[in-house]
Amino acid sequence: MGAKNTDNGHIAGAVAADEPGKVRNVVLVGPSGSGKTTLTEALLAATGTVSRAGAITEGTTVCDHDPAAIRQQRSVGLSVAPLEHEGVKINLIDTPGYADFVGELRAGLRAADAALFVVCAAEGVDSSTIALWQECATVGMPRAVVVSRLDHQRADVEAEITACRDAFGDGVLPLYLPARERPNGLVGLITRRIFDYTNGFPPSVDSPDAGDISRIDAARNDLIEGIISESEDESLMDHYLNGEEIEVATLISDLETAVARGSFHPVIPVSATSGLGLSELLEVLVSGFPSPLEHPLPEVTDPQGKPHDAITADPDGPLVAEVVRTAVDSYVGRVSMVRVFSGTLRPDRPVHVSGHGLAERGHDDHDVDERVAHIYSPLGVELREVPYCVAGDVCALTKVSSAETGDTISDPSDPVLMRPWSMPEPLLPVAVVAKTRSDEDALARNLSRLVASDPTLRLERNSETHQLVVWCMGEAHSDVVLSRLRAGGADVDTEPVRIALRETFAGKASGHGRHVKQSGGHGQYAVCDIEVEPLPRGSGFEFLDKIVGGVIPHQFIPSVEKGVRAQLEKGLADGHPVVDLRVTLVDGKAHSVDSSDAAFQTSGALALKDAASRAGMAMLEPLDEVEVRIPDEHLGTVLGDLSSRRGRVLGTESDEAGVSVIRAEVPATELLRYAIDLRSLTSGTATFTRRFARYDPLPT
Repeated sequence: MGAKNTDNGHIAGAVAADEPGKVRNVVLVGPSGSGKTTLTEALLAATGTVSRAGAITEGTTVCDHDPAAIRQQRSVGLSVAPLEHEGVKINLIDTPGYADFVGELRAGLRAADAALFVVCAAEGVDSSTIALWQECATVGMPRAVVVSRLDHQRADVEAEITACRDAFGDGVLPLYLPARERPNGLVGLITRRIFDYTNGFPPSVDSPDAGDISRIDAARNDLIEGIISESEDESLMDHYLNGEEIEVATLISDLETAVARGSFHPVIPVSATSGLGLSELLEVLVSGFPSPLEHPLPEVTDPQGKPHDAITADPDGPLVAEVVRTAVDSYVGRVSMVRVFSGTLRPDRPVHVSGHGLAERGHDDHDVDERVAHIYSPLGVELREVPYCVAGDVCALTKVSSAETGDTISDPSDPVLMRPWSMPEPLLPVAVVAKTRSDEDALARNLSRLVASDPTLRLERNSETHQLVVWCMGEAHSDVVLSRLRAGGADVDTEPVRIALRETFAGKASGHGRHVKQSGGHGQYAVCDIEVEPLPRGSGFEFLDKIVGGVIPHQFIPSVEKGVRAQLEKGLADGHPVVDLRVTLVDGKAHSVDSSDAAFQTSGALALKDAASRAGMAMLEPLDEVEVRIPDEHLGTVLGDLSSRRGRVLGTESDEAGVSVIRAEVPATELLRYAIDLRSLTSGTATFTRRFARYDPLPT
């Protein structure tokens, strides 16, 4: 499939990278509205990949023929836009800006070797962006900052840079500042040159005006000190403190080393609409960010989890790649976005697909061989065929039917499994129900597609409540899931999620079970007497045999227990399973001919029902242990909210970063919308986890 010409603009043909050293994989991170997609389109237009910004996201596409689906893809999906600059292929990986789609963002981090944080010049830095910065810092990923939307009426670049330093740390320093004397110019702090975009991209280079020279001195000094402090040449600081001028080439070399090492983070102001700063940003992407040869690679094992030799970004090495995103299109079928870590992926070759570790979310383990027919370079929603994909590059595969997000693709002669990236736990349950019988088939098909493409989803088919529950990351995520189900032909409704309750005995009681029937031939005869007492929460079920004298033959005692257990599962008062109980078999009667296994099972169940009628039943509800992480300023609000949910706080603690951790026990019925409510209470700054603790009496 070649390049496509449309009335909307020309899209250049795809070019495959020849070696890992000429690839840069850069993930764009930032909140919705920061301008990531607009910046990507401007870079594509500036480098001639498309004739003008916006061309790749207009009109009919190969991957999806529905314009509404395209818009949704841009806002909540992961997309790749490759471009070339100075002989280097740059894969820009655009990620969603909504907190609900952090799974897509983490997939982007997995595919990338560096991160570009995009912040709006008028908005400050939000908490979710800070959390993502810290996540990148944990793994040592190189980062740079783009201050975008300089044309915003409230734009204040210097205030935004200060906000970034406060949020991200002292390693964040500007390389350029807007020129005050020239509205379409940037001042380079290292070179003291003006990059003037008055005539568009690329800029003209000139000497700065007098007003800008005096203004940038303090910022330049801070920048040079920051670069020198990261330099491996310790003598540079002495030369600088003695008033000596450090050569520009030395500063640039040390800057590039510090950026690639992940300890220095340059800031570049950019206006995607006017093109201001695009040339400088491209230079940072090519020269400052590392190639796949310099970035640590994930660990691999064999499919059974046994140790395997480490992989390297060698195009001639064994094939190891990973599916970082899966989309399912009604025309093309399954489209898998793949990052190749080792070897070279070629068409018409067999590959091994391994997937493990997400069975609890509906992803079955699998180890299968498939054949790759075609390899594509993805450009947004456009697919352009390429002859191969080398280690370090990103490509797309179609019709690899077993591949799901997170799967490993490797050589069939040496199959491996990559250690999966961490996925957040979905915490918002949504019960879906098909409107008609025909919709049930469509619902099943569409859910399997969604689970294959989105590892943050978890399916639960609850055998007690008989509901199909889709666990989502939040309200926006659930809206997208429902929209995709309906777009796939499944007419579905939602209904309130029901919580599976339990029953137990309110006190001790004895029960008598008599099952005697005679209807010609062999009859049915079984009598048993039991004593029942409730046990502490979480104790389970105990069955004791205290029969003496053989009044119930030994072979029928397990039958009584079996009948009791079956009745416990069915429930007694309201049909909920009965838990935390000790049943003691104390007496009974048998018949030499008419007694049987089935008769004593029925007798045991009748005895349990009789005891329940005497003791009364208590309803139990599930209790979850919840851990909430919040900024200290929201501590009182969240504690009050937990109290209103009948929560019992077990403890709180704070760390040096100003984050409080609350541990509490909360009824599961009170947590159905907690993912939404907590985000609202804390402006999206809190996270929480939950796990089942035990069952407790339901208040009357």
